[in-house]
Amino acid sequence: MIRGIKFVGVPVTDQDKALKFWTEAVGMIVATDQPFNDKQRWIELKIPGADTGIAPFTPEGHENRIGQFSSISFWCDDVFATADAMKKKGVLFAQDPKKEQWGSSAIFKDPDGNLFVLSSR
Repeated sequence: MIRGIKFVGVPVTDQDKALKFWTEAVGMIVATDQPFNDKQRWIELKIPGADTGIAPFTPEGHENRIGQFSSISFWCDDVFATADAMKKKGVLFAQDPKKEQWGSSAIFKDPDGNLFVLSSR
């Protein structure tokens, strides 16, 4: 029986740059950082207080996925305050926070141009 999602993959060009972005600018914590092959490491980053996280890793042959819109939506209590805090740490937003009929949302970018939704729960 499936019990949850452990992590989702985020395709990146530079794992060191991604690691710095996701830990220092977004606030994730390192759960795993170990060798994988001669080109990449296996890194799992967790959201503090959650069971889920991301893995900045690009499977061979999937390089064309880098810099695309991701179907990953991160939730927070206050989209406007969270986006403001992230902007102060250098995170770029493709869509500033706005109120929707169902709540609030924004869209931010990682260093590779991947786009992610930030939304209220």
